Amino acid sequence: MTRRYPVGIQTFSRIIREGLVYVDKTDLIWQLAHYSTFVFLSRPRRFGKSLLTTTLASYFRGEKEFFEGLKMMELEKEWNEYPVIRLDLSIAKGRESAEDLRQSLTFLLTEYIEAYGRNEEEETPGQCLTGIIKRAYTKSGKQVVVLIDEYDAPLLEVLHEDEMLSPMRKVMQEFYQPLKANEAMIKFCFITGITKFSQLSIFSTINNLKNVTLLPQFSAICGITEHEVKTDFADGIKDMAVKYECTEDEMFERLKKRYDGYHFSEESEDIYNPYSLLNAFTDNKLANYWFESGTPTFLIRQMQHFRTDIMSLDHMEVFASDFDQPTEAMQSALPLLYQSGYLTIKGYNRDTDTYTLALPNQEVRIGYVEGLLPVYTGLEAGRVKIGFTMKFWLALRQHDIDQAMREMQAYLAGIPYVEGFKQKLKDVATAEGFYEYTMYLIFSTLNFYVRTQVKCAGGRVAMVVWMPDTIYVFELKMGGTAQAALRQIDDKGYAIPYQTDGRVVVKVGVQFDAEKRIPVEWVVES
Repeated sequence: MTRRYPVGIQTFSRIIREGLVYVDKTDLIWQLAHYSTFVFLSRPRRFGKSLLTTTLASYFRGEKEFFEGLKMMELEKEWNEYPVIRLDLSIAKGRESAEDLRQSLTFLLTEYIEAYGRNEEEETPGQCLTGIIKRAYTKSGKQVVVLIDEYDAPLLEVLHEDEMLSPMRKVMQEFYQPLKANEAMIKFCFITGITKFSQLSIFSTINNLKNVTLLPQFSAICGITEHEVKTDFADGIKDMAVKYECTEDEMFERLKKRYDGYHFSEESEDIYNPYSLLNAFTDNKLANYWFESGTPTFLIRQMQHFRTDIMSLDHMEVFASDFDQPTEAMQSALPLLYQSGYLTIKGYNRDTDTYTLALPNQEVRIGYVEGLLPVYTGLEAGRVKIGFTMKFWLALRQHDIDQAMREMQAYLAGIPYVEGFKQKLKDVATAEGFYEYTMYLIFSTLNFYVRTQVKCAGGRVAMVVWMPDTIYVFELKMGGTAQAALRQIDDKGYAIPYQTDGRVVVKVGVQFDAEKRIPVEWVVES
């Protein structure tokens, strides 16, 4: 019997009822439910936050029948039933005024107003929520559970638009105020979203909100671990291996390269993107599912607002305070890039208390090409395909540098540039810089084979390509000669870090023509 995967289904009870594949996280969920009264968790979009909240809802409603055979049964002995208020604020995003937002929040409470009633004096969303909590507590005789999913959705689109953000933030402050004011009547309150807004500005007086986002014990509560991939999805790996005519171990490595790589604490296990993995097994196909709806517009706007250096994202050493900080206090787009899943933790140094952040996997790299290339360079996204990069890489693997450069020349000559390209070229510090980050985005699709703007003691080398038996070190020049580019590799010692590698090191100087926007000359030296 073919296993069915819960693609697009985020309701725990439905997944269990219909016999869909469920990765058992209920032991972690039990621990979370007993960790603190007020809990906040941030995770990227499509990482299972909604499934987590519906599982908590079933647990606190005492729906024991859905947990039969799961880890929860070994931990929970009482199975008490509490009134649960679960709110999904994603339906309130995209509102254009504070009044529109108030109406959306009131509509969101309709189900609970019908169940518990509403007094005439309850006019605002916060007043309605207060009334609902009090009446649910009185009617049941038990404390109330409040679960808020995507709490930040109404504000993401208006970040740094003060005229809209300020009044909308006041609406959200008023809406969340009952959570603290009615603390004695609340058994458990769980709030989740993508970003981290400070407690003072959004949650008002909730000064006891426990942020578990970076705690190691909850790092795997959303997403799928490597062990879970090998055990819960063994049949899916087997089916895909047959289709791709490879071994199951080789298929696993392909899945790992494309969808793995997330870490949500310094001690986190390898975490796979659950949305992409489930879609891949459902379709029996490797594809870039996380980006099928496009790069979030709010993220691109923030990257432009902070003039983000997109070439620095491959390797960044930072303190936790640099990326785990309130959204409205950001001095760069780094917190949003991490919280949105474009960057993840790749290492931790206990001596310096610093984290290494980088792009998680191949899927995210390819997403940069689709979402950021037209914004940052003016290239049409539809013309940026992996075909060129693969031809370039294969030519280098065959030690045919001339063919590789001709592929680059032909490709760049055939790309149409959208309106505003000339202005984009003026905006960068140097023309070389423009082509360096253009090539960075294009070659991101090759994942582990190519790096651009590689740091070394003498500065940054434009591009390094690693092959099984050769390492290519490229330097680009706009206006200068290819020979001058080659000299720069020697003068600044760009090739020195690779001389003890054991592979042949090949240096390539490239001259770009400013008018034609293509490489016109190159020289090579082993």
